[in-house]
Amino acid sequence: MGRQMKAEREKRATILEAEGRRQAAILKAEGEKQAQVLEAEGRREAAFRDAEARERAAEAEAKATQLVSDAIASGNVQAINYFVANNYIEALGKIATSPNQKVLMLPVEAASVIGSIGGIAEIARETFSGGASPRTVPTPGRPPSVGSTE
Repeated sequence: MGRQMKAEREKRATILEAEGRRQAAILKAEGEKQAQVLEAEGRREAAFRDAEARERAAEAEAKATQLVSDAIASGNVQAINYFVANNYIEALGKIATSPNQKVLMLPVEAASVIGSIGGIAEIARETFSGGASPRTVPTPGRPPSVGSTE
């Protein structure tokens, strides 16, 4: 009878072991499924936030463009200088940070770049000092002379 009891215990142990492996596989599959659901929800939330950020950026850009357009339409030379200089500097920044650029050749005189940067400085000075008389647009290729409003 000892042999039969031993065989019975081994049979039960085998059954319990198989049931344990089955339960472990089920729990693992459920965990993987839950992880996939959470990951998908995270991606969806991130995409939603990215879309909101792009929408806000577009709205801000549209508002800024409208303000600059209104200022230009009203003949505000400072707005024109700022708009041109800002776009010029942004474009140069993008070109300069391009990973495949080794040599940068610009079809522009250095005086024009300096004039644009000077225009930005003048706008900032007038803005933060409470305003001064509006400047006129400098002649391209010729830096303004000392004491002139050009």
